[in-house]
Amino acid sequence: MDPIEMNDRPRRNRRTPALRRLVRETRLQPSDFVWPVFVVEGEGVRQPVEAMPGCERYSPDVLLEEARKAHDLGIPAIALFPALGDELKDPMATESMRADGLLQRAVRRLKMALPDMVVITDVALDPYSSDGHDGLLHEGVILNDETLPILAGMAVAQAEAGADLVAPSDMMDGRVLAIREALDDAGHRDVGILSYAVKYASAFYGPFRSALDSAPRSGDKKTYQMDPANRREAMREVNLDVAEGADMVMVKPALAYLDVIADVRAEVDIPVAAYHVSGEYSMVKAAGARGWIDGEAVMAECLLSIKRAGADIIFTYAARDVAASL
Repeated sequence: MDPIEMNDRPRRNRRTPALRRLVRETRLQPSDFVWPVFVVEGEGVRQPVEAMPGCERYSPDVLLEEARKAHDLGIPAIALFPALGDELKDPMATESMRADGLLQRAVRRLKMALPDMVVITDVALDPYSSDGHDGLLHEGVILNDETLPILAGMAVAQAEAGADLVAPSDMMDGRVLAIREALDDAGHRDVGILSYAVKYASAFYGPFRSALDSAPRSGDKKTYQMDPANRREAMREVNLDVAEGADMVMVKPALAYLDVIADVRAEVDIPVAAYHVSGEYSMVKAAGARGWIDGEAVMAECLLSIKRAGADIIFTYAARDVAASL
């Protein structure tokens, strides 16, 4: 065959929208998404998150209404993050383990009304801690081993409320095993663990921390979250969590770490999630609002790149908007 004719072949496959759809290698669909949501106390409460256009904090009753809309769009899962007042925070994150705590009440309400929606709960101290860290803090040092029983107790409380997956995002060493053993001992063998196995000390988390008022009150999280410069280290973290019993693993953030997502996908045979985090979301929203980009198209392209890199599951605040357009 004439080489010129061979070179024409890719162009012929792009000639019409129907042909492009026919040969498309990667496809986004609503079932790829997890919708992360902020929960607050009260009834009938909607609080816009200034740094995250289109996102709000919801009281449990409003959360149920909004979750039903996501469910009707074909989004299979929701991830809950509690936004607590300072009066409920203390150095031991005591509120996190209360059976009638905000998160646990929201989970019960969701599972009663939408039993087939997957509810994912965050396991970390920072939303509950007066120090704003993911582990216990003593004289400026994070106490890894002393934090593990609190994380395990938190996971059990969430499982007893009806969570389908508990998602430790704290990056304490050994926490997956501690949580697995605690869940099994409490009779929750069917509750899965979605581990934030590869979580970087990223500058992209700012809007999220603003939404939850969960920024560290002192220091930073660089001693326990990963250095953004490190790629090979991610495989060590992933393999440790898989060996301890993780059912799924997470890479966070997503867009700046597509290479890491691809590496993790090649390394493990369990589902791989990626978190399209608040800063990644808000940049697109801000530029779109100013007319600098086509915000809707760019958001969809960002999510497509995350799936193309190898993510099976994408946590994104844009889940409902993108799902509605697919």
